[in-house]
Amino acid sequence: MRRPIRRTRDGRFELRLSDDERDLIVDLAGQLRELLAADDTDDLRRLYPPAYANDEERNAEYRAMVHDELLQKRLASVDVVERTAAATSLSEEEMTAWMGAVNDLRLVLGTRLDVQEDGDPVPLDDPRAPAYAVYQYLTYLLALIVDALSATL
Repeated sequence: MRRPIRRTRDGRFELRLSDDERDLIVDLAGQLRELLAADDTDDLRRLYPPAYANDEERNAEYRAMVHDELLQKRLASVDVVERTAAATSLSEEEMTAWMGAVNDLRLVLGTRLDVQEDGDPVPLDDPRAPAYAVYQYLTYLLALIVDALSATL
């Protein structure tokens, strides 16, 4: 069975996702764009962690210095994902943008779900189960992207 994401001999990346997967990713990317625009600090706290654990003033300075640049980079990655979601072949730059956007989506969803490394599995009848399934899918997709990007020709 072929991997859904793999590096090809010409250095590009083959993207073999179902239409449902592509639709989900586009939908989630749009939701991420809205969250980034709203700058909801609760949902985005893992995207912008404090640089100084016990110094609010230095954290504010750091945020003022880097936040806009990080935001623009994240929005640019979302743009790439939305623009290339139907593509079957991506450049390394596009695949790297996918990695960033998928990781951001995973972090935001993990924050909302309060995912912990040592957490118990969520039962299928739990109302959060569908969101956890999406989180697990994003984790899987991110691993595929990282593996593909690290593969040698």
